[in-house]
Amino acid sequence: MSLQGKHIVLGITGSIAAYKSAILTRLLIKKGAEVQVVITPAGKEFITPVTLSALSGRPVISEFFASGDGTWHSHVDLGLWADVMIVAPATAATIGKMANGVADNMLITTYLSMKAPVFVAPAMDLDMYRHISTRRNIEKLRSDGVQIIEATEGELASHLEGKGRMEEPENIVSVLEQFFAAGNNLDKKKIMVTAGPTYERIDPVRFIGNFSSGKMGFALAEECASRGAEVILITGPTALSASHPNILRVNVESAVEMYDAALKIFPQMDAAILSAAVADYRPEQMSEEKIKRSGNEHLSLSLVPNPDIAASLGKIKKPGQLTVGFALETNNEESNAIKKIKEKNFDYIVLNSLNDQGAGFGHDTNQVTILSRNDEKRSFALKSKSDVAKDIIDTALRQLTVDS
Repeated sequence: MSLQGKHIVLGITGSIAAYKSAILTRLLIKKGAEVQVVITPAGKEFITPVTLSALSGRPVISEFFASGDGTWHSHVDLGLWADVMIVAPATAATIGKMANGVADNMLITTYLSMKAPVFVAPAMDLDMYRHISTRRNIEKLRSDGVQIIEATEGELASHLEGKGRMEEPENIVSVLEQFFAAGNNLDKKKIMVTAGPTYERIDPVRFIGNFSSGKMGFALAEECASRGAEVILITGPTALSASHPNILRVNVESAVEMYDAALKIFPQMDAAILSAAVADYRPEQMSEEKIKRSGNEHLSLSLVPNPDIAASLGKIKKPGQLTVGFALETNNEESNAIKKIKEKNFDYIVLNSLNDQGAGFGHDTNQVTILSRNDEKRSFALKSKSDVAKDIIDTALRQLTVDS
């Protein structure tokens, strides 16, 4: 594959693995990319800007102002120029700054101004890599839409001591090639995603809800948008934020509000991915005032069913539209999921089980099986939700990519 004409910002930090960045720069140039190196002051202690400039054919940027004539290096312009940014190697310090917005050097300000997708290849010793602070910062970057390239190939990767090392340049180039190859396969497609929980109010301060964080739905929205789709994300209450400019966020609270929004939006969509954990029931009446405790008396709530969003969309689905549902099960998982495909007119359903450790509500990971109405079945290992989103889209929306 070729990276011909792609604009790549390569961030280099103060790691012994910085020598690999010279190899990475050469490989990217060989593939036809234009590479602009941005290096931290600590990075220059490990590899010289002269070497990197000779390889890239461009002056290396390190400071906010050029040392010769005081010319300002615009991080905003770099953010607009780039098709992708990759930080390789990324030290624990730089990952921490990126995760927390500490803009004290040119590389971090460039990251914060970046309009293009961002990749990070961590590089540090095992203890730093395993430290809870580093893991937290890496997961924070993932939740912000940054794609983490961790070492997976080579002799050391299967051993504990290989963890934390920077991925090999050849493999990083391969990741970028795959990204650009898939990057626009949903170009101009319109996709609706539902995410998060719904809150069904009992009174002004209490509600019936569930433990859904919305992470899976947000990961799906980000992945669809990164592939060129126009995404409408209908989300229940969650603290998560959507970062891609192709995502239009619609906030709702209750199942009825999500139902109304979905039925209004879906007819204009090419596909809908229904990952929200919608409450099946709501209180028949909501108290206008806070319900006070009265002695030891029992409080009874009368519940009524909420409208079935998936089934309603299945009834109005037009030829060519795709719907993908989710099934979170605790028993008879596969048979229950297959039943939902038929009842709700899904094209695919994503099954995950609360019996699988690391899957379900609140986790940064998920383990899924994807079933189709044509009796197809694909099972995947436990992965980050951003990687699960890729698997879901590659499997369940592949017809849209064929039509693109």
